[in-house]
Amino acid sequence: MTTLPDEPTQPRRIHVSAAVILDEHGRLLLVRKEGTTAFMQPGGKPEPGESPDETLSRELAEELGIHVPVDDLRSLGAFTAAAANEPGCLVVADVFAADIGSQSPTVGAEIAELRWITRADAAELEVAPLARENFLPD
Repeated sequence: MTTLPDEPTQPRRIHVSAAVILDEHGRLLLVRKEGTTAFMQPGGKPEPGESPDETLSRELAEELGIHVPVDDLRSLGAFTAAAANEPGCLVVADVFAADIGSQSPTVGAEIAELRWITRADAAELEVAPLARENFLPD
């Protein structure tokens, strides 16, 4: 009987849309979803047929009660990082800068908590790899 060497398995990829939202003090908005410990950028998974920017616009309204039209989102590109809440998985995020103007985000949908943070604040928090590696303000 011959055995084949174990082929490395590719980690499962989770596709999401995520927002970079900064306040007037340069702090980054992060959220913590119910039942999780890591703070991450607002956003989420697409519904069937949604484009990445449509996904983000919908998620911001559902999760935080803020309304950012698709045309007002500015693409920052696609980023890949270890998934914060699903060990062994990668998150592949279409990331957009979102200017929320004078809107005040509020906890909604599956969000347990939101925080505006600086890089120094992040030392005290569990921050998802995507945000920690790419978007924490200086």
